[in-house]
Amino acid sequence: MEKKIGCYICTGCGIGDALDVKALGNIATKEQKIPVVKNHEFLCGTEGIAMIRKDLTDEGVNALVIAGCSHRVKNEEFRLGIAQMDRVDLRDKCLWVLDVPEGDDTAEEDRQMMAEDYIRIGCVKVKKMNDPNPYEASTPFSKVVLVVGGGIAGLTAALEVARTGYQAILVEKGETLGGQVAKMHKVSPARAPYNKLEENPLPMLLAEVKGNKNIRIMNNTVVQKTVGAPGLFDVTLNHNGTAAVERVGSIIVATGFQAYDPGKLDKKLGYGSSPDVITSMEFEEMAKAGKIVRKSDGKPAKRVAFSLCAGQRDTSHLEYCSGACCVYSLKQALYVIENHPDASAYLIYQEVRTPGQMEDFYRKVQNEGGIFIKGDVNKVTSGSSGLTLEVNDKLLRQGVTMEVDLLVLATGMETTMDTTDPNSASPVGKQVDELPGSILNLQYRQGPGLPSLKNNFPDSHFICFPYETRRTGIYVAGPARRPMGIAATCTDAAGAALKAIQVVESVARGAAVHPRAGDLSFPSFREEGCTQCKRCTEECPFGAINEDEKGNPLFNPTRCRRCGTCMGACPQKIISFANYSVDMIGSMLKEMEIPEADDEKPRILVFACENDAIPALDMVGRSHAGALSPYIRIIPLRCMGSMSLVWIADAMASGYDGVLLMGCRHGTDYQCHNVRGSALAEIRLSKVSETLDRLQLESSRVKMVEVNIMDAETLPQVINGFVAEISALDPNPYKGF
Repeated sequence: MEKKIGCYICTGCGIGDALDVKALGNIATKEQKIPVVKNHEFLCGTEGIAMIRKDLTDEGVNALVIAGCSHRVKNEEFRLGIAQMDRVDLRDKCLWVLDVPEGDDTAEEDRQMMAEDYIRIGCVKVKKMNDPNPYEASTPFSKVVLVVGGGIAGLTAALEVARTGYQAILVEKGETLGGQVAKMHKVSPARAPYNKLEENPLPMLLAEVKGNKNIRIMNNTVVQKTVGAPGLFDVTLNHNGTAAVERVGSIIVATGFQAYDPGKLDKKLGYGSSPDVITSMEFEEMAKAGKIVRKSDGKPAKRVAFSLCAGQRDTSHLEYCSGACCVYSLKQALYVIENHPDASAYLIYQEVRTPGQMEDFYRKVQNEGGIFIKGDVNKVTSGSSGLTLEVNDKLLRQGVTMEVDLLVLATGMETTMDTTDPNSASPVGKQVDELPGSILNLQYRQGPGLPSLKNNFPDSHFICFPYETRRTGIYVAGPARRPMGIAATCTDAAGAALKAIQVVESVARGAAVHPRAGDLSFPSFREEGCTQCKRCTEECPFGAINEDEKGNPLFNPTRCRRCGTCMGACPQKIISFANYSVDMIGSMLKEMEIPEADDEKPRILVFACENDAIPALDMVGRSHAGALSPYIRIIPLRCMGSMSLVWIADAMASGYDGVLLMGCRHGTDYQCHNVRGSALAEIRLSKVSETLDRLQLESSRVKMVEVNIMDAETLPQVINGFVAEISALDPNPYKGF
């Protein structure tokens, strides 16, 4: 079908008062040859939308340029069923970010020039678009969810999946279900008044899982191999030595935690030197058996000390807090107090961490006689009458000696997941038939495990997308994802179940999941131009691309999250999307007008990440946090990882005086929405000096900055400071060529 573009310009929100809308229309009509161009004073209102819909029906318009406010607002109003559409932001990134005094003709001219350029690039962008055709597999997509791990996280996840009507396969490597919770006597309170121990919820949960017809349970089963992609995973399950392949749509890994090895702890804590120094889990099993006794002689243990943070928040052991250990120790202190009327429970702590309603539980233990000592266990001596502890009491500022029957060490949680190094410059893994100890045995070019962020816990985005891993369609729930208690684990498992369902439904209609949820496009490869450089496979943050034996990329569309990192990585420009390409962005930047050097109006091109930088720019406008230079021109990018060095060369050759790249912050305390996009762009940019040297231009003309979504207050100084730096240089000598 022939493309017929309609350009609709809103004159509301002060746009019609500040800009020459007729001139903007002429840019679209005469210069860009757009056949249908109309204005409306309230384009997002009932009449404005009706006008557009009428043209879609009567005039045959099938592509839209909507010029008005930011694409981040009025989404429902402009959801018109048209795939080829661009929102041109005249309000937030033109009117509201410029300081134009009344009667200042020069400032008004600059504002008009900015608006006209944005109309130009909006029209060009839509011209370069094609309708994205959703990916359709040659075999049917599966909507079955595989849950790996039969502890409380896996049981909850499988049950939540089944309750919605989807099929779940629950795989457990052991003979029985229940995991660590099966070893527990009672559990911490999960409901008001939050001050009483509760019965173990596992028996009731097990009965419900076993009675649900939508759940197939496979004990004594491990995952031998996982190939494919969301909706098309073929998982080889080995049950008692017999292998069979199951087609599933998504995977939830809920393999729980493993307790930190107490043998690695400092010798002064006494583990291994006396049987009466035990771990929290060993004490829990003792309580469940109904006998809280000294292991050394079987006598009742009436004086029990609990060492909280045993090996945690310690750079020599676990750097992090495991979150639930304090509450577990409080629970176990109540076991002791309730077991004997004359018993004593000593809790030796650094800080007692009881978030939320668990503060009430903390007070319960205080009121019941729990004795809290802020300090460290410095020495443990074993004798015939029990243990002697030497404790440094930090509140009394002196040493304390106490006689106890048991010392319980609250060791921390470590993930059970096998992870890979995401920062390795070389491939971090290889395809294998089976890797002993691997949970999923992924047949991914990037390795059999899941990439980790910190402390080996798998996670894709710890700020915005906590359930996601970097392997699309694979979700981790419970303490395998991060340390947490039982109540949090159940909530986490329910969240993972919803994500697993979301992805099977999305891929079935060819749509992406976060952060470009609903995007129907996916990359196409011009294979004859491939040089087997492998940059796309190595740089894809989500492992969407494998390789054949010759090094050619093998693309898995349902793994893709449409960030465009592969497009930016490719030196041959053979990767593109139907609605996003190197040619599109290059055409947009070339379409804007570049004033002559004599006009003394520099042009600064800003490539801004749509995930953080664009929202921050919107907030600059809405909060009037500061006036931006009228010399900048902003082009949004899906992710800074999609940035191609070709655009830098094109911009300089077109006469732009400078290029500013604004990508997400990256590092341990913040993260790019596509994990590595901004970091990869920074690496690529280190090579741009070669391009500028070839053009005989200063390397300072191109700069990259990291932008947090909350940087609206400081963004004007960053942008205007760069404009000032560029203005101090001579004009780009390529102007006019």
